Amino acid sequence: MILQEIALKKGRQVVGHSVQSWTRQSKVCRGNLDNDIRCYGTERGLATQLREELAREHVKDLANQQKAKKKARAIDKDFFMSVLNSSATKREARSYIQRFTPSKDSQPKRSAVDTKPTLANGVNLGGLYGPTAVEQSPKFVQQPERLAKIAVESQLHVALVKLRAPQTLDDETLNGIGRTLSQLGRLGLISLVVLDCNLEASLASARHNPDWRALEAKQASRLVAAIDASGDTGARFVDNVIGVSEKHAASGFAQTKTHISLRKLLMTPLRRGIIPVIPSVGYTDVSQTAVPVDASDVVLALTKELAGIPSVLEPDEDPSETRDRLRALRDEISLDRLIILDPLGGIPASDRPNGYHVFLNMEQEFEPAEQDLLKTLRNDEKVMPPDSGSVKQKVSDLAAGNPFSKFVETEFGDPTSTLDSIGQPESKDRPTPSTWHHLQNLQLVRSVLSILPQSSSALLTTPEEAANSGKDAPFQPARVGTRRQRNPLIHNLLTDKPVFSSSLPVGRLGQSSIAEPVSPVESITPTTFAKHGMSVTIFPDPKITPWAPSVPGEPHLTLTDSKIDLPRLVHLIEDSFGRKLDVKDYLRRVNGRIAGVIIAGEYEGGALLTWETPPGVKDDGSPESRARMVPYLDKFAVLKRAQGSGGVADLIFKAMVRECFPDGCVWRSRRNNPVNKWYFERSRGTWKLPGEGWTMFWTTPELSMDKQLFLDYEGVCRGIEPSWADNKAVLD
Repeated sequence: MILQEIALKKGRQVVGHSVQSWTRQSKVCRGNLDNDIRCYGTERGLATQLREELAREHVKDLANQQKAKKKARAIDKDFFMSVLNSSATKREARSYIQRFTPSKDSQPKRSAVDTKPTLANGVNLGGLYGPTAVEQSPKFVQQPERLAKIAVESQLHVALVKLRAPQTLDDETLNGIGRTLSQLGRLGLISLVVLDCNLEASLASARHNPDWRALEAKQASRLVAAIDASGDTGARFVDNVIGVSEKHAASGFAQTKTHISLRKLLMTPLRRGIIPVIPSVGYTDVSQTAVPVDASDVVLALTKELAGIPSVLEPDEDPSETRDRLRALRDEISLDRLIILDPLGGIPASDRPNGYHVFLNMEQEFEPAEQDLLKTLRNDEKVMPPDSGSVKQKVSDLAAGNPFSKFVETEFGDPTSTLDSIGQPESKDRPTPSTWHHLQNLQLVRSVLSILPQSSSALLTTPEEAANSGKDAPFQPARVGTRRQRNPLIHNLLTDKPVFSSSLPVGRLGQSSIAEPVSPVESITPTTFAKHGMSVTIFPDPKITPWAPSVPGEPHLTLTDSKIDLPRLVHLIEDSFGRKLDVKDYLRRVNGRIAGVIIAGEYEGGALLTWETPPGVKDDGSPESRARMVPYLDKFAVLKRAQGSGGVADLIFKAMVRECFPDGCVWRSRRNNPVNKWYFERSRGTWKLPGEGWTMFWTTPELSMDKQLFLDYEGVCRGIEPSWADNKAVLD
């Protein structure tokens, strides 16, 4: 009766509340529901309510799980789209899988051609390279063959990343970088990031930026959060692994004697697949005082540590124990990449049509690239010290033989008088310090690669390109050589090559649009890929003696010259073409008309070019005859083991069209030659010879091409007789 009266007055909700209050105070029906003790009255209502609450929590958990699955699927979709957009070929995919597959102890032996291995991180790449992603980037491969099975040791593959000026990047770009680094980790390459907040300039005087450590910590936390939000791969702020000797920290800015003091703190996150983010902060060895350090010095210290080169050796340690310890350190980690993310992008080049180096063969091109940057500095009307480098400290490094500091002192006197302006906002009247940063990046790449094995490489690009996932990039099928927009970091990991070939003509790189035409140079993002590379030797040197038809009675180059190793050249040709050469007949045909020979490395590749007389022209050595002679690419060969990788063919082709025959040359290839796709992208024109099994290619600019020259080209390509030992004139 009491409950009925309450219900009539205050409603059913109050009744429920009163019932619950009454049952909490009641000592009736206290039985245990789990023991199946029957309860009556309000206890049954409690059980119902409990079940309802549990049901609601279960539904909530299911909803959270569904949201998590949707987020995971979105991350996976973004990841696989980035991989597919990289357009790696089957050959490059096999090479990548061979390098990043776990050791033979953890996986059974399988054929590298017939299997689709799954990496330890759960990424199955075997099915990604279908018809849409295969054969889009032709390679110089004359005789494709099955790849040999390679036993890959279980190493931790690491990329050392230097990110300059992160404080200038918005959250969207930083999140994109975090997503890309996370994707690299899923592909088997864990990153180690060094932040460069341009502290060196602002620390010329303490008043410019007293909160430099807070700036470093804030930017490191931003990047850690961006990586953590990107997917499975996490990140950790590591602030206490950089040591600095006390005497070099006394000046207030440490640029030398930087080392890794706590290797364990560095290795623990790396082994767990967590990306360490390291600020440019060091701690003195004795007093443990925090001092700013140059980010490039941090990169070099990390390179030496990860490469197994200790900064200090224990004097009492047994030499054999030292050798074994260092060998174990080298076997633990493979430092595969140096990645420099700089707002300025790659290394500029004044002699390149696109304005920068696509591929830097450090063996051959480092000194010319460095001199080109120094020349740019000389031409500046006023030199402003860079905001990321203390010029005063650079000049003080003269004793250490720093060529950059020596140049500054020689060319501009004592630049320390301008230190008061360092760190101040740049005015429109001042030149930007971009050249200084480019020079610093180039020297850092040289220093790092000189420590690492030949297989290691470096990539320099902009943070915006590193943040590009490719998902918003429209397909541009306008021209040969134009591909879907790719992330250069992911593409470089899968292919060990730049986004596009360095030997491609600039006109083949633009994204043409009828509505909004864009010039090829403007549409290319300055990204530079660098490797140790190999030397390229040219006989005769076109810088000394430009290639021209020989004059009767004057000395000329022959293949029996002491400068040329004929047996190795013959082996190169036979290995590349898979056929035996009739050496005697070949020498009889080409000696006396050789234009020049290009050799890459230790005869890993080469090109032999001749001067050919068109049909109907007397070969009498007269000026008229010599004027009609055609520059002809007689042999272009790359060893099988170097075909399709290493950029050997690109090095030779670039030397041919840029240094030897900038006005163009011609060659022919059998119609079914698999390398024709590669030729097609690099030529200015092609012509299938009617009634013949040959396709003619040429690199002559369109303005220089006339009817007579075309007929001369065709006549030469028709008239060349092969010199193979099997005497088979028509190859197809």
